[in-house]
Amino acid sequence: MLYYLFQYLEENFNFPGAGLFQYITFRSALAIILSLLISTVFGKRIINFLRNQQVGETVRELGLEGQKEKAGTPTMGGIIIIVATLIPVLLLAKLDNIYIVLLIVTTLWMGTIGFIDDYIKIFKKDKQGLKGVFKVIGQVGLGLIVGSVLYFNQNVTVRKDTTDVRIKANTEVVKSMLEEKSTATTIPFFKNNEFDYAELLSFMGDGYENWAWLIFIPVVIFIITAVSNGANLTDGIDGLAAGTSAISVLALGIFTFVSGNIILSDYLNIMYIPNSGEMTIYIAAFIGALIGFLWYNSYPASVFMGDTGSLTIGGIIAVLAISVRKEMLLPVLCAIFFAENLSVIIQVSYFKYTKKRFGEGRRVFLMSPLHHHYQKKGYHESKIVTRFWIVAIMLSILAIVTLKLR
Repeated sequence: MLYYLFQYLEENFNFPGAGLFQYITFRSALAIILSLLISTVFGKRIINFLRNQQVGETVRELGLEGQKEKAGTPTMGGIIIIVATLIPVLLLAKLDNIYIVLLIVTTLWMGTIGFIDDYIKIFKKDKQGLKGVFKVIGQVGLGLIVGSVLYFNQNVTVRKDTTDVRIKANTEVVKSMLEEKSTATTIPFFKNNEFDYAELLSFMGDGYENWAWLIFIPVVIFIITAVSNGANLTDGIDGLAAGTSAISVLALGIFTFVSGNIILSDYLNIMYIPNSGEMTIYIAAFIGALIGFLWYNSYPASVFMGDTGSLTIGGIIAVLAISVRKEMLLPVLCAIFFAENLSVIIQVSYFKYTKKRFGEGRRVFLMSPLHHHYQKKGYHESKIVTRFWIVAIMLSILAIVTLKLR
């Protein structure tokens, strides 16, 4: 909203300083400052409100050190992240940008699913919360919306280099940019690192590109479901999900800024995605909200994000990666999420297999998800969180390096 106000003042009154709002970097800086202020200053009021409403965490007895002390800690703190992200975005971003619209829808959609889950757990006294099938339906529904918009909306395009060689007295090479609809994405660590999902249907003959949505939309659904569930499982000890997410999102912010800048994308020889740079403002606000939330969520936590926060975080990260065509980097960027997911899958699968074969279930980990395994080994949760953050930083640097590592 402020963007449009200052644009009007600049065009009609030549208002001093109004032109600054045309720059993504300036608006991103304002967004992160504003989101930090909202999450830290007003976060305390939200926590007090949740405490007064007796929105406390019900802790299951898992035999973990310090577990009982967490009982009654306010949950649903994801509301802080959502509010601190959306207010700066509504004030500073271009609200007619299709990517911003998708991210706002994602935030509200996943936030609502998480809120319902937390509400059932707390007020209905049902520890299982929202049934898994309904969570999946919600995630699939969002995937359908995001996938369909990214595929069919005419404002979602990429620009590729086209080289025109004109043979005269001296050979002249003219580079130009061709804007087109595409389901191309980026494959990390390869020289010719673009892959088009449509090519998987090349066996269908002429016109196979028109059916690329049959591949693209299911891929989007899978990614959103996997990443949001991974973030949900990672939210198990103080500061883990918020900290690792902030690190991953910062790396995505670099990709987004570069991909949305025609000069930088050409210099680094990566895919240029028109209008995607606006997502940098959303990312800045999101990072500020996550860091501000850590003010209260670091050990010992004054508030938990609950599914309201964790599902929202996962959904946003997935949509950001897909929008900037870096979804194949998610196994690196979100390796913590995937390790947590994988540990649960391995634990449950192995337990069922050994129970069927030997009559007694056996475990690979002392406990899953993975962070609980280290808690059972006697590591303090602050040490676990710090080390997971360090791993996340290393992986994010590796992901950024892939801009030129081919």
